[in-house]
Amino acid sequence: MGTSERRGLPWSGPPACHARFLAGIRCRQEWRHGKPEARSTYRRGSALLAVLWLSAALAAIAFSLASTVRGETERASTAMDGARAYYVAAGAIERASMELLWSAMYPNQRSIPAGAAQVGYDFPTGSARVEIIPETAKLNVNFSPPEELYRLGVALGLDPERARAIAMAIDEWRNPAAAAPGIGGAYLALSPSFQPAHASFQEIEELMLVKGVTPGIFYGTYVPGTEDATLSPRAGLADCLSVFGSRDRVDANTAAPAVLAAIGLSPDAIAALVQRRRIAPLSADDLARFMGLAGASANRLRLGGNSIFTFRATARPRLADGRLSDLKRTVAAQVKYMPSGSEPIHILRWYDAAWSN
Repeated sequence: MGTSERRGLPWSGPPACHARFLAGIRCRQEWRHGKPEARSTYRRGSALLAVLWLSAALAAIAFSLASTVRGETERASTAMDGARAYYVAAGAIERASMELLWSAMYPNQRSIPAGAAQVGYDFPTGSARVEIIPETAKLNVNFSPPEELYRLGVALGLDPERARAIAMAIDEWRNPAAAAPGIGGAYLALSPSFQPAHASFQEIEELMLVKGVTPGIFYGTYVPGTEDATLSPRAGLADCLSVFGSRDRVDANTAAPAVLAAIGLSPDAIAALVQRRRIAPLSADDLARFMGLAGASANRLRLGGNSIFTFRATARPRLADGRLSDLKRTVAAQVKYMPSGSEPIHILRWYDAAWSN
């Protein structure tokens, strides 16, 4: 029987166990006293563990960095395509406004067909569709009677009570006689409060201040379709009313169906007119035949505009492989054609962000 080298105590177990016991004591003593073999084994294990943790940390950092770089690259690409689409749309408006002027000056060399509601352009950097909307396609917000405004609201999908309330609120806003004490209390109760103008609308955006008019009613919105689950666009007051709009007759080729309903056309007459003008713009003879079939309300129809038009362009940029991007950008301009002897085109309003059906 041997004795312990550590404490000098007698060993009472089997000799084989005693040998293993002594070997463990020697190993710990060698490590404690700096024996190279034990120290090397310990360091190798610690280094391996540190390398594994460092590799996991670097992998997490690399994954996070790659995700961030990819997201920023996609956002930069989208922003660049948006800027390109903007300039394509702006160029299309410039071209359409010049071509319409040329067509009016030289009817025998028209670039845009008479009565056309839209024109398309294909540029090396993208394509654009320009809607040509004369202000005579809209009703004049300062002169339309409340009955027309009521029919317009119903045609835009409002319930009759709400349509009537908005029509009366518009009439109150523009009526100087409504400035009597006690009138306009609904506006004074708002925060911040204000008084209605009781004067003519100077800009169509003033309608946003009128009681009951919401952004969805003013700009338009999307509603569920009647036959399937798809969404259908619904026009807003901005598409139907204007401070430069028509006081009596509206353009048959470009007036919105809600405007046609507001002037008194029946649903069947509106459907027939919309279907007919999709084929080609109506000529004077076409309009005369339609007016003979549509009844007395068709006398509120005319062809063409005066001197103020809205050009609304929706553009898609072209990608490097020649395909058109899925991104779309819509801009609009309200243009007034001036008399000869002055600058022929005067831009009244420019909309960097417009909405189109």
